[in-house]
Amino acid sequence: MNQNPEQIARDNIDQQLKACGWIVQSKSKISLGAGSGVAVREYQTDEGPADYVLFVDGKAVGIIEAKREEEGHKLTVHEDQAENYASAKLKYLNNEKLPFAYVSTGETTKFTDFRDPKPRARAVFSFHRPKTLQEWLKKPKSLRTSLLDLNLLPTDGLRDCQISAITDLEKSFKSNKPRALIQMATGSGKTFTAITFIYRLLKYTQAKRILFLVDTKNLGEQAEQEFMSFLPNDDNRKFTELYGVHRLKSKQIPDDNQVYISTIQRLYAVLKGQDLEESAEEENPNERNWQPRQVPPIEYNEKLPLDYFDFIIIDECHRSIYNLWMQVLDYFDAFQVGLTATPDARTIAYFQKNVVSEYSHEMAVADNVNVGYDVFLIDTKVTQKGAILWKGEYIEHRERLSRRKRLELQDEDEAYSAVQLDRDIVNPNQIRTVIRTFKEHLPSVFPKRYDKDGNFEVPKTLIFAKTDSHADDIINIVREEFDEENRFCKKVTYKASEDPKAVLAQFRNDYYPRIAVTVDMIATGTDIKPLECLLFMRDVKSRNYFEQMKGRGTRVINFDDLKKVSPSATENKDHFVIVDAIGVTKTLKTDSCPMEKKPGVALKDLLGAVTVGAQDEDLFISLANRLTRLDKQISEKEKRHFEEISGGKSVTEVVKDLLNAYNPDTVEDIKNRIESERLGDPPAEIEKAIQDELEQLRKDAAKVFSGELNEYIENVRKAHDQKIDLLNPDELLFAGWDKSNQEKNKKAVADFKEWLDLHKDEITALQILYNEPYRRREVTYKMMKDLVDKIILDKPALAPTNVWRAYEQLETVSGQPKTEMIALISLIRRVVGIDTNLTSFDKTVDRNFQQWILKKNAGQHNRFSEEQMSWLRMIKDHIATSVHIEQDDIDYTPFDAEGGRGKMWQIFGNEMGSIIDELNEELAA
Repeated sequence: MNQNPEQIARDNIDQQLKACGWIVQSKSKISLGAGSGVAVREYQTDEGPADYVLFVDGKAVGIIEAKREEEGHKLTVHEDQAENYASAKLKYLNNEKLPFAYVSTGETTKFTDFRDPKPRARAVFSFHRPKTLQEWLKKPKSLRTSLLDLNLLPTDGLRDCQISAITDLEKSFKSNKPRALIQMATGSGKTFTAITFIYRLLKYTQAKRILFLVDTKNLGEQAEQEFMSFLPNDDNRKFTELYGVHRLKSKQIPDDNQVYISTIQRLYAVLKGQDLEESAEEENPNERNWQPRQVPPIEYNEKLPLDYFDFIIIDECHRSIYNLWMQVLDYFDAFQVGLTATPDARTIAYFQKNVVSEYSHEMAVADNVNVGYDVFLIDTKVTQKGAILWKGEYIEHRERLSRRKRLELQDEDEAYSAVQLDRDIVNPNQIRTVIRTFKEHLPSVFPKRYDKDGNFEVPKTLIFAKTDSHADDIINIVREEFDEENRFCKKVTYKASEDPKAVLAQFRNDYYPRIAVTVDMIATGTDIKPLECLLFMRDVKSRNYFEQMKGRGTRVINFDDLKKVSPSATENKDHFVIVDAIGVTKTLKTDSCPMEKKPGVALKDLLGAVTVGAQDEDLFISLANRLTRLDKQISEKEKRHFEEISGGKSVTEVVKDLLNAYNPDTVEDIKNRIESERLGDPPAEIEKAIQDELEQLRKDAAKVFSGELNEYIENVRKAHDQKIDLLNPDELLFAGWDKSNQEKNKKAVADFKEWLDLHKDEITALQILYNEPYRRREVTYKMMKDLVDKIILDKPALAPTNVWRAYEQLETVSGQPKTEMIALISLIRRVVGIDTNLTSFDKTVDRNFQQWILKKNAGQHNRFSEEQMSWLRMIKDHIATSVHIEQDDIDYTPFDAEGGRGKMWQIFGNEMGSIIDELNEELAA
């Protein structure tokens, strides 16, 4: 029992080796045939005795240098000693340098693979299995050496931002950097990028298994679909025809796949040896407000060893790598790659500042990968200030689950705040005021959305609600206020009675529903390209989560696809609108939503934490106290229903189990019993047996909680404290564009003018347009294309279509440019004063063409024949889209189909050259 630190460390190392499949032997009792992997203590070398020598199939493959726990902070100083033993000659053997070396205290372990190009020690959770070392040695090179085999990336079908991300990530891999962060704007193809480099890793390197980690079931399902549809650019077979892809739905993990998709919650449960209901994967765990004081530790799991995955791709990593979940990532000996659109300082720090891709929303807008947005505000009195339920009034109470109503006399004045709205207190008039205002202002927000009969078509709109019950209230009022049928507005949440995936598919691909209401299912990560309006009736405090919610509207969609679901659309989707009815764009946002232990943590969060396997004492006691209070409030009928769902346990019994799990007397009894039963065993083994039994006791206390029981507990509690305020009619305080829109637009216009002024003397096209109007006909397509590229490269936010939209908010404009180049020539003409109002260049060309024809026809009737007019119109259309035309252009589309330059010469003769010159000059006037 009185062991010194070195002996304790070796006991811990022995225990870990056995857990990993090694047979531990002393040097006096060596039997290498006892199993595939044998670890021999104190084996003699010409450098002295090595603490452990590892043999696989009878062959020495590595050593372990053991140190006491106090040495954990300076293991690096012992790496040379470990390498000396690995390089030494073993007694009786004429061995070469052993490829593997560990330095370990039994608590902290570092591992070096000398087969790597530049061998570098890395921290590992435990030791690798004999089977793993055996498989590694059968391969001609190590994983890290094989990463150097990644060849030049084929770029067909990839965007520039994707090419850059993959290329720089592979450089990071080749430099053996363990963590890398890819920041790509929502909608720019993060998952596609990830699957592309996963495919390359599986095809060209020694990578065997790759984990794609998400934090919600919805994201996992989407990723699975993308893997199934992915077609590599160097193979005509789909990804799933080449490699196995498996999404984890239970604690069983088949070994015959190369890609595994899992939520971080499920992987945590698997490592803990627990089952997990699918309902526990529906909510982003980082949105919960409960954090255990002490993180329940993960232990080695022989069914999922630390070397199971070679790479871990963490989707939406800004929200799933902290607190309880970080240890899931620390467990595996794998490269980690984070994917996010919105990294914060913590995320960048976690990935060791190795940001291999920085592709911002502004850059994505400039590249036409994303669209920008404007903000429209709706402020009401109750939304901002709440109201008062007066003493002596009969107040309606409503059960959320059954929607049953009853009246109760209010026994005192009760002021409720805006925070309580739609949770503790529902004010239907407040919801109606917001929705009515939204409906009334939609035509001014989207002025071009009238169909051929003059009816306004509601653009595809997503409403963010606070709760499932709030969503129901919104849906009913939307249908009434818009005077529409059921299919016009539907709910898309995990708890919706109609299949949420089917509704989501309808929302994405069909005309109906026009409006969808969600709580969290499609708050993040779901691709709905036709979406043009986001109505926020729910606030969020996390900057990252808000950015993700906004990301639902940023997706680009081509005009033809937009018209399939919104037939009144007259142009490409070039922006979306945030309608802020809750102040979400104004409230202070934090970089993250850290989960903290607070006395006021929601019951839902406590239930969610215990369901996914958290076993903290504070959690169990807090939950027991809440259930005790609930037991005093609910009816006998509700108690019986609780027992039916819980498998026969009453609320009181569940509470007793929770409290007993940390009862000091119970803990002491277990400790005393095991110590007496295992008298003489090593202390570490006794302590492990005690902890195993305590953990089983806590598992048994927690296993009663399931998605069905949790939902019942939440709803039965809410049935007793939700009130309906029918006494306080709401009133509109303000509805209009956010002032920051105007400021943002004015700044964009000013910055654009400043950029032009700064470069007007160095860029030929600007020199001509600013100072030499007689030379405007010389401005060519290439000049303007180069100018567009330079602006977007220098100032992505000043992409011409962005500046055009800024002008739209500040003054009356004419037309809608179809390309960045046409927008640019139009804007420059406005800035230098050629046009007094901003007019799309194609409209200017049309007008000037009509005037030129009238001038040519003056004094003579129809100077040009119909055939000549057809050619003149083709030339006009070419100039409208390409700024300028040369005689050589007549040899190409669309002119070649009509006979090309030869045909034009036939019908215009010697006038051909002069007409081309004249049109270049007149149409650009």
